[in-house]
Amino acid sequence: MTTISLSLPKARRAVLGFRNRRVLVLGDLMLDKYIWGSVSRISPEAPVPVVEVQRSTTALGGAGNVAHNLEALKAAPLLVGVVGDDEEGQWIKKHVPDGRGIFLDPERPTTVKTRIIAQHQQVVRVDQEKKQAIPVGMEDRIVRLIKKEKYAGIIISDYCKGIVTRQMMTRVLAHATEARIPVFVDPKVENFSLFSPVTLITPNHHEAERVVRHSCRTDEEVEQAGREIMEMISCLYLILKRSEQGMSIFERGKKPVHIPTIAREVFDVTGAGDTVIATAALAMLGGLSIREAAVMANAAAGVVVGKIGTATCAPEELLAAVEDH
Repeated sequence: MTTISLSLPKARRAVLGFRNRRVLVLGDLMLDKYIWGSVSRISPEAPVPVVEVQRSTTALGGAGNVAHNLEALKAAPLLVGVVGDDEEGQWIKKHVPDGRGIFLDPERPTTVKTRIIAQHQQVVRVDQEKKQAIPVGMEDRIVRLIKKEKYAGIIISDYCKGIVTRQMMTRVLAHATEARIPVFVDPKVENFSLFSPVTLITPNHHEAERVVRHSCRTDEEVEQAGREIMEMISCLYLILKRSEQGMSIFERGKKPVHIPTIAREVFDVTGAGDTVIATAALAMLGGLSIREAAVMANAAAGVVVGKIGTATCAPEELLAAVEDH
């Protein structure tokens, strides 16, 4: 593992630069519902726990959680995506910082993930979704908005629910290249080949294994995977997220480096990838190197996995985690 220097004063300057930075987030929108309760007995009907409900909460999920992370870091996200013309879709449109990029499609339900949590553990998750690609007419409206708006960077948050299509990526990435707008991608394996050219891509090691078709556990295996991925697609940088093993950072022309995780105690990894891409993008847009941005993203991820549910990292929490790095 490698120690990367990021001084606290430099980190503070970077975090101050997050404020009001305009970032467009394009991706699959969803609603995260949580039912919180306690378990004291097993059901007599089946060998499953009986959860006595105490409360319920609702949060932005998927690409919405990326935008929520940006907002928590004081940036100014413009969230772009599609929801159903239903109660859940209206909730999302109402609770985003800027609803102009939320398009309603009456032909599909809003993606909803309902998690039941008891004794700080997820008991079960129930998904409501439709994964078909969005209609061409809807894609046209989204691309028009993307070309019209002004922003410093684009984050693509792919959850494989239908917004990332070959035609959509061809059009969006061509515009970004022409306008010299950096693009940061949190990918899904099914669409991996579509993300080219981009600035940064951040798969986890499970996704990388499926892409390169070999194990990605040891540093040597990960380095081989990184080389293969950077040959497959045109990207300047790659952060390979390795769960409890930390992160590996790849930069063209330089030797890869590995940094350890800094989470003290992991309660819930839900949305940690959203935090990584949001923090890394903001850091790089603010002028930090890929290695410094990865340190900052790693620190932010360490904060959110110590919380239950879809969580974010505030600027003061991020700086405290960087100081402890």
